[in-house]
Amino acid sequence: MQADGNKPSRDAKPECRNLTALKRGESATLDRIDLPEDDARRLMELGFLPGHSVTSSHAAPGGDPRVFRVDGSEVALRRETAKHLILR
Repeated sequence: MQADGNKPSRDAKPECRNLTALKRGESATLDRIDLPEDDARRLMELGFLPGHSVTSSHAAPGGDPRVFRVDGSEVALRRETAKHLILR
């Protein structure tokens, strides 16, 4: 049986959102970091810890890099890096 094109299949996984999906002022909880261990560790040192809230702030002209508020700090991330931080 095929799933209806307008409805997700019951077996389909929900689409993962990443930091680039957040609009200015929007917050979400970080689920995981899909980067090599050294890169992930550096981001965790900056406050990007799974289970913690991340808020999108402002962006440079052209939209890259973007600034995110995390753990009381503001951190600028390039879009290429931000797309590897997966949200719940």
